[in-house]
Amino acid sequence: MTIQLPTGDGGFKAYEPRLEPLAVTTGSPFTSRTVFSAAHVVADPFADSTPDSPAAVDWDATLAFRRHLWSHGLGVAEAMDTAQRGMGLDWAGAAELIRRSAAEAKAVGGLIACGVGTDQLTGPATLAEVRAAYEEQLALVEESGAQAILMASRALAAAAKSPEDYLEVYGHLLRQATEPVVLHWLGPMFDPALEGYWGSSDLDAATDTFLEVIAAHPDKVDGIKVSLLEAQREIDIRRRLPQGVRCYTGDDFNYPELIAGDDQGFSHALLGIFDPLGPLAAEAVRVLDTGDAKGFRELLDPTVELSRHLFQAPTRFYKTGVVFLAWLAGHQSHFTMVGGLQSARSLPHFARAYELADGLGLFPDPKLAEERMKNLLSLYGVTQ
Repeated sequence: MTIQLPTGDGGFKAYEPRLEPLAVTTGSPFTSRTVFSAAHVVADPFADSTPDSPAAVDWDATLAFRRHLWSHGLGVAEAMDTAQRGMGLDWAGAAELIRRSAAEAKAVGGLIACGVGTDQLTGPATLAEVRAAYEEQLALVEESGAQAILMASRALAAAAKSPEDYLEVYGHLLRQATEPVVLHWLGPMFDPALEGYWGSSDLDAATDTFLEVIAAHPDKVDGIKVSLLEAQREIDIRRRLPQGVRCYTGDDFNYPELIAGDDQGFSHALLGIFDPLGPLAAEAVRVLDTGDAKGFRELLDPTVELSRHLFQAPTRFYKTGVVFLAWLAGHQSHFTMVGGLQSARSLPHFARAYELADGLGLFPDPKLAEERMKNLLSLYGVTQ
């Protein structure tokens, strides 16, 4: 049996879905890398909500997906941009997500780190207000028992007048943190409001400020997450980190080579693409744990085409493809997103995502994925 998929040029192609998923196994905890998947949220499709109203979250399905990731040995990076922070999920919703996920992690013994930002600020803010917003969120995450990830702040990007403002705000927060945190540098391709972060649009100058923050407080920084989609820049930053500070790649274009590393080091992982890739990514890391870098690359390299497709410009809408694949894979019963973001990508985009994911064997039940893809196509008037 074949399925007719739109090609984006007005035509269609016949695609023959695979019959069996990729065989993966659960196993012992990872030993060579620390790996987090940034996880998506599942909307409540029966809530009477609008794009401007607070997010209506299906908590049962949202937490079930996190248990799925933990069952494969992955850590969960909670309330990050993959969870639609600032794109449908407000601070009240994020706070509840952090509380619930941290409690669930404690119950199952799962690794969790949570995003700390300033998204309770809804208008122009002073540096003092930015610090206070960060402090509120940091306190909640630490009280939940999760590790904190200091996310890039739209409010700070708007309020800061110089690199020294970033040094002051981050230095203040790191002195307050009770445990080492992860610093997150999210590039403007993920959020245009973060252009010029660290006080400069010159990435070399911004990198120097970023590293200055870490050098002043190395005991308070567990690691950094770099999401700039520039492999060589990440490698250069990684080589300049103080001893003991880890680099968690957030590069959804070049992650296999960055995680595999070179003779001067490697990156750990904190990736949105590991949401749909979870079981396969875990299988690859366990191969890497044995010292088999070639086998690791053979498993993970073929996934890059899918990742680059999902994260194509405008990159910030990658969440739509991630949730679409979770629906096809049977992790949720619908393709509804908070804020109505399921409409952010085109039908040909979805068709290509389905084809690539199916080819990788990502769907536990390929027949279910095929049926759901056909149902979506029928809504657009495509008959099989």
